[in-house]
Order: sequence, then C-alpha cells, then structure tokens
Amino acid sequence: MTAHTDVLICGAGATGLVLAIELARRGVPFRLVEKLDRPFHGSRGKGIQPRSQEIFEDLGVLDRLTAGGGAYPPSRSWHADGSWTDAVMVEPAPPTPAEPYRLPLMVPQALTEAILRERLLELGHRPAFGHELLALEQDGEGVAARIATPTGTETVHARYLVGADGGRSFVRNALGIGFPGQTLGVRALVADIELSGLGRDAWHQFNERSSELRLSLCPLMGTDLFQLQAAVPPEGDIDVSAAGLDAMVRERTGRDDLRVHAVSWASAYRMNARLADRYRDGRVFLAGDAAHVHPPTGGQGLNTSVQDAYNLGWKLAAVLAGAPAALLDSYAEERRPIAAGMLGLSTRLLENARRGDNRRGREVQQLDLGYRGGPLAAATRTGGLVPGDRAPDARLLGAAGQPRRMFELLAGTHWTLLGHHVARAELPARADLHVHTIGPAAELRDLHGDFAAAYALADGEWVLVRPDGYVGAIGSYGDIANLHAYLDAVAPAST
Repeated sequence: MTAHTDVLICGAGATGLVLAIELARRGVPFRLVEKLDRPFHGSRGKGIQPRSQEIFEDLGVLDRLTAGGGAYPPSRSWHADGSWTDAVMVEPAPPTPAEPYRLPLMVPQALTEAILRERLLELGHRPAFGHELLALEQDGEGVAARIATPTGTETVHARYLVGADGGRSFVRNALGIGFPGQTLGVRALVADIELSGLGRDAWHQFNERSSELRLSLCPLMGTDLFQLQAAVPPEGDIDVSAAGLDAMVRERTGRDDLRVHAVSWASAYRMNARLADRYRDGRVFLAGDAAHVHPPTGGQGLNTSVQDAYNLGWKLAAVLAGAPAALLDSYAEERRPIAAGMLGLSTRLLENARRGDNRRGREVQQLDLGYRGGPLAAATRTGGLVPGDRAPDARLLGAAGQPRRMFELLAGTHWTLLGHHVARAELPARADLHVHTIGPAAELRDLHGDFAAAYALADGEWVLVRPDGYVGAIGSYGDIANLHAYLDAVAPAST
C-alpha cells in the first residue's frame, strides 16, 4: 500500500501535535503517526511557561489548558524535626499590557496533549496510533517512509518528513545525526501516584541536600494525583509498584501517616543534556526531544519543543505554497541556538536544586528569547524593539469604539503589517498580509499608550510581524521596496 502527502510527522506528542495544528490551520496535507498504541498518560512535562501560553492562545487552547490545570504551589522544604519552610519558586509577577502572562501554568503533559488532540480534531485531523516508522529514504523530490500499521506495512511518500519522535529518535538515528552532550550522573524516578496524608497546598521537598535520598511530592493540578520525583541508585531495578513507592515515601520522609494507594504512571531515567549536531538532513527535520534532551529543572523542555514546532510549521507551509526553499534553512539557524541556551539553563538549575535552591527567575519564562541577528531579522535599528524580538501585546481601541488587543490582530496564520501614523494607502496590499494602521484618525487608537511604549515607532514607521509573533522588519514609508523584497524571500509570491 502506498500513500502520498506533503508532510509526514513522526511522533504525536506535544511537538508533533502543535506542528500538525499549524499545518492544519494552513490547509497543508499531512500525516501524523505515532508508534505507541495509545496516547501518553503521564505528567512528565507539566510546566507551561508564559511564552508558550501566548502560543497556545494563538492556537485556541489556552483557556482549556488553564481550566484544566492551575498555578504552581509554593515549595515546602521539610526539616528533620518535622518543621518546614515555605519558599516561592517563582516570584509573583502581575501581567502587563505587553506581557499578559507572567507566571507558569501547571498542566500534566497527558492533559496538554489531550487538549491539543481535541483542537486538531476540530481542524479535521487525528493522529494514527500504532504506526511505527521502520525505514526512510529520501531524494531531491521527497521522502519515502515505510511504516508498520495495525493492518500491515505501508509506504508513505512525503515531500518533507519531521522527526518529533523523542530522545531515542528513530529518525535521528536513521540519518546518522550525532547527538553529543553529557550524561549528568543523575538517575531519577518520576511517578504519578494516589497519595494520602499530605496537603495539596505545597510542592513538598524532602532531603533536598542528599543526592541519594532526595524526594519531592507535587500535587498535580487538574487531578487528584501527586507527582513523585526521587533520586534513585544509578543501577538496578526500581520497584514502582504501589507497595514499593509506599515504602520509599515513608522511608525518605520519616512519616508513617503517608500512604501510596496506586500508581498511574512511572518512569526511571538518566538525566542527559544533549543537542543534535544538525536539525536538518535534506528533506527531513528534527524537532523537540529528537533534537535536544535536558534535565527537567526549570520546566523548559516541552516549551522549547512546542516552540520548535511553532517555528517550523509556518515555514514548511510557506515553502509548500511557493516561498523560496531557502526559508527552511532558517529553522535550524533560529532554533538550535535557543536549545543550546536552554540546555545550559536547565543544567545550572539542576545544580542549584542539588543545593536546595528551587527558585526560578524570569529566565525560565522564555519571553526574552528571540532571533536577533538571525537570518530573518532585517536589522534596521539597534535600540528598543528590533527585528527578531517577540512582538509585544498592547491594548488598543478600535475606531468603532470597541477594545482590541494586539495579540488579537496577530492571531492566525498570516503576516501582520502595523503602520504608525501612516496612511493606509501608503502600505502595500499582499495576499496573506494583514495591514493595520494606528494613530488618532486611524482604524486603531493607542488610547493607553501601550503601543507607543512597547513598539516605540516614530510617525511614518511600520513594523512587520511574522506568523509566529516575532518582528521581521521595521522601516518607514521610504523602505516599502525593501519590505516587498523581504516578503518575497519569506512568503509565497503575492497574487
């Protein structure tokens, strides 16, 4: 049996699902396959950082995720005498007009993926579980993938293939792409358990300064479960039954009133920090854990993976619609440095946690990450907001009197051109380009001064925002020819 599609996505975790949603929103034919027989059911990547919340708002699922999860509780360090000390893991940060989400959201990974599958189904697609990639071959026209399905073997011919198949990626190994890095000398257990005897008002930490006996119990928001995290011996089997984990909890906490009644999911793993040598091989791309693995500290992994997919999705769609193929080179050039920085941050936070310091700062929110100096950043200014930066939100007022938000204007699959005190007739009209003007007599009014504060445009200037919410270029009326040249290099030809 042979099938054809534009994009074959291997791996239906959060990375593959976000990529599939991005392609579905743009009408791109694709297949999403997953070798597991059923969806992942654990809590592993439970933190959704502010930048990812912005992305999930664009994808139409943030309210569902927030309703299904909750805020992070304080960290409670238990002492040998039975007393405890509470500490705030993330300093409270109220939202601002430019940054509407400032705190991480806790949602168990299985619930995040279930909500993404629901969104994908609304767009007319669903993952194919029990479909395992067995082999792939590529040439200048596409990729031929042999896949084992519940009913036999099929060959899928795709113009592009994306390996979103995790840290042990078959795709990465099949291409012979190196995965250098280091094993961090830590073996850990993570498990979702039914637990009684402990309050759900804190993330409980025990034996924080012991590399052998460290244990934490975190209430999983949106469920009745706790997530158990524990250091375990470097070798040997771990008893992950309810009885085995019950004994571990009582031994390490010194409390006989705690009871583990059931285990929903458990996994023992070695912490690594590794980064793929390259993210692309011809018509095949790596995304998510297939491209980078890391310690879980700081809640960076799922977020970085989601943002890989958010970056790659619009570029694949653009090239398939006729944009220059060179646009796809920018995926690795933009995302690989982000992952390298994330690995360094996660490793530093792991060392801090070993010393009992679980605090997190702004660096984990990913709001300051961007692509300054990258291949798609048309550098026309050096101060304030510059190309490559995340486009801020802002409160605006429509000429008809209704409140608007910048993120409402940016939401969707299009490019956005914002003119400040510019006559609309002076700005170009192109397919897939939404043009808005801001000024006292324009369609949008900067009533609160948010736009001026965040974008700092002079009268007559414009800013071009990419489909993934980053600034592409900034210029003035005299730069319209340059604007067209920029768009010709990154978007399908205008009709």
